[in-house]
Amino acid sequence: MDRKYLANAIRALSMDGVQQANSGHPGAPMGMADIAEVLWRSHLNHNPSNPEWADRDRFVLSNGHGSMLIYSLLHLAGYELSIDDLKNFRQLHSKTPG
Repeated sequence: MDRKYLANAIRALSMDGVQQANSGHPGAPMGMADIAEVLWRSHLNHNPSNPEWADRDRFVLSNGHGSMLIYSLLHLAGYELSIDDLKNFRQLHSKTPG
C-alpha cells in the first residue's frame, strides 16, 4: 500500500473513533500519521501473528490522548483489533479504552 494512503487511513480512523466516542483528541493522531506510518512500516520490528515476540520493537506514545494513533496502526498492521473494536473507542471494558 502507498504511504500516503496509509497515513490518510490512520487519520480517517482516528477522526471517526474520536467522533464516535464524543471524546478524545484527534489532533495528535492526525499530525503524527505520516511519521508513525514510516516508523511502523520501515523501521520497527514487529509481527502481528506473534504479538508477544520477545525481540519486537516497542512504540511508546507518551501522550495518552493520542492513543487512537496506536489503535489505528495496530488495526492497519493486521493485529487482532477489528473495526468494531475501534468503534468502541473510549468505552468501558473495550479493547480500545483510550
